[in-house]
Amino acid sequence: MSHDLQFYIDGAWVDPVVPNTLDVIDPSNEDAFARISLGSRADVDKAVAAAKRAFNTYGFTSVEERLDILNRVIEVYKKRSKDLAVAVSREMGAPRQMALDSQVGIGLAHLAKMAETLKNFQFRHVKGNHLVVKEPIGVVGLITPWNWPLNQITCKVGPALAAGCTMVLKPSEIAPVNAIIFAEIIDEAGVPKGVFNLVNGDGPGVGQALSSHPDIDMMSFTGSTRAGILVAKAAADTVKRVHQELGGKSANILFPDVDLATAVSKGVAGCFSNSGQSCNAPTRMFVPRDRHDEAAGYARTAAESFTVGPADGANTKLGPVVSQVQFDKIQDLIQSGIDEGARLVAGGPGRPAELNRGYYVRPTVFADVTHDMRIAREEVFGPVLAILPYDKVEQAVEQANDTVYGLASYIQAKDLQKAREVAARMRSGNVYINYPQWDAGLPFGGYKQSGNGREYAEYGLEDFLEIKGIAGYEAAE
Repeated sequence: MSHDLQFYIDGAWVDPVVPNTLDVIDPSNEDAFARISLGSRADVDKAVAAAKRAFNTYGFTSVEERLDILNRVIEVYKKRSKDLAVAVSREMGAPRQMALDSQVGIGLAHLAKMAETLKNFQFRHVKGNHLVVKEPIGVVGLITPWNWPLNQITCKVGPALAAGCTMVLKPSEIAPVNAIIFAEIIDEAGVPKGVFNLVNGDGPGVGQALSSHPDIDMMSFTGSTRAGILVAKAAADTVKRVHQELGGKSANILFPDVDLATAVSKGVAGCFSNSGQSCNAPTRMFVPRDRHDEAAGYARTAAESFTVGPADGANTKLGPVVSQVQFDKIQDLIQSGIDEGARLVAGGPGRPAELNRGYYVRPTVFADVTHDMRIAREEVFGPVLAILPYDKVEQAVEQANDTVYGLASYIQAKDLQKAREVAARMRSGNVYINYPQWDAGLPFGGYKQSGNGREYAEYGLEDFLEIKGIAGYEAAE
């Protein structure tokens, strides 16, 4: 039985209070392939009430009980991996194998890392005659995006379960089917009723109701900076904690000593991954001015190696972007680059010639980009790279930091000591030196308008905990 038109509340699949449906569009062909229900404040009230009841028990479970629950979720998640991959691929356009290996795989990695973290996490310690306790914050509202849906669901649900919190999840209405399957996983794993609740819907209908709800103790939001501000404002009246992971405009500084061909090609691949729809994508590539044309040539070759096509295409390396809205925004920014005088090296406006249906963007590279251009300052969220020449590394660092965002920075250098010195100066939550392997144990989050709080491993767990000091816990001698 399909649960697409239902919500998961208090351990059961239930119909919405008020019927209201939305088609889910496959961006590869622009056809509707599923239909979901959009929730309302009444559905949120039911879900929050269930979570509040469940917290009275779940908030006081042992670490061993919570670890057992996490491990059961992991086992069912593995069993449903292919179902999750097909859902993600169809609703947000990720190529099939990438959806399985990366989109689904990253979610499994986060759950496994959280189980490992929980085994060794210290929830209490004695300080003199007192006791300091870290305990669950309570009922949490979770709002997740469409671009890496399972990454963000597991980054929030995992630590919430580990902490002892109960929760209500609102996934993106653009990519909701994977979240419905995730709720089925929660149910099959035997997570106690009311601990996890799912209400589909949009920002005005469900997101705002969650953020302003007096019985929600914390909001954890991932999405655009614009929407994050709305969540924070809605939450302000009830003085709840707000954790935000927002937009980015990450710089990639290539030092003069690098192997330019390798550094540029890897930089293009990083920018174009997930069709450029990653908040920490290295979208601004800074290269030495005297090697600028050489870098542009390597970037063109790399961009032209990306086969654009439908998510289920055998040779597809770059799937569509998620929606018409996203496609139009990217096209506007590509055109702005041309209008403002950047040199188009690869790609450009419109779809690839052989694709006339679907939200396909040509892999695009601009050279001779200046710091004041829109493509150097606004988050494109598509496969568009801006190459900016610099005269001195100090100039690149200054321009890299001159942005409202601060999620990630990338540094490529043979001289590791110089790379470390620049890493210390980057105003971003993460710095990646020489394209390292991704690590689920490293904290993830941003400075400035890229958000606040951190996710992954113990850093994510900490954000779902309150700190209590119990004075006089130990008898004075």
